[in-house]
Amino acid sequence: MADLPRIIPLFPLPNLVLFPGVAVPLHIFEPRYREMVADVSNSHGIIGMMLLKADWESHDPADIFNIGCAGKISELVKLPDGRFNLILNGLSEFHVLREIRERSYRQAEVEWRPIESAAMQLDAEAIEGLRQLLFEYLGDTAAGAWKSLMERGLRGADLVNFICFHIDVPAIEKQTMLEARGGRLDCLFDVLTFKLEERKLGGPGPHGGPGTVQ
Repeated sequence: MADLPRIIPLFPLPNLVLFPGVAVPLHIFEPRYREMVADVSNSHGIIGMMLLKADWESHDPADIFNIGCAGKISELVKLPDGRFNLILNGLSEFHVLREIRERSYRQAEVEWRPIESAAMQLDAEAIEGLRQLLFEYLGDTAAGAWKSLMERGLRGADLVNFICFHIDVPAIEKQTMLEARGGRLDCLFDVLTFKLEERKLGGPGPHGGPGTVQ
């Protein structure tokens, strides 16, 4: 993707995996990330969201996965004390080639790996299969959640990415779905099917009961 920068800042978090086409609100309060936002808001406005690995607190710098999703700042409010509130819109998946340590925050040279929208097109059978699986997974909230998704006009990759981001499963499983690339829909099916089987066997499941689309 020639219009995207080769070097971007990285914003690693332990519990958030961004997907293309999804908008997420962020509150920026750490000094190094305030500097990051100030820098990118004056240039390309792109931030690479990364998931921290499970043992991140025992490493300095903390370990991150190699695959992330970058977003572009669409709304930005600087608060009087220097903190920021912003909306980040998911743009594209990328792979970290090498990290760059020149600033207080992490940066990386990246290879952009966007997925062709055709890779996640859903025919009528796939949409119905997804609907049925979500109804079983979400329980009583399913009808309202599905109606909301359809009213938003979400289809194909936008629908798959939205569900992957919002569905109530652990972040590591969302990372697996992000890395599945064109196989993301199949991976989503596998994750939800496993969670349903786990629930039937008395496993924890999401919060001990039916899942949610947040």
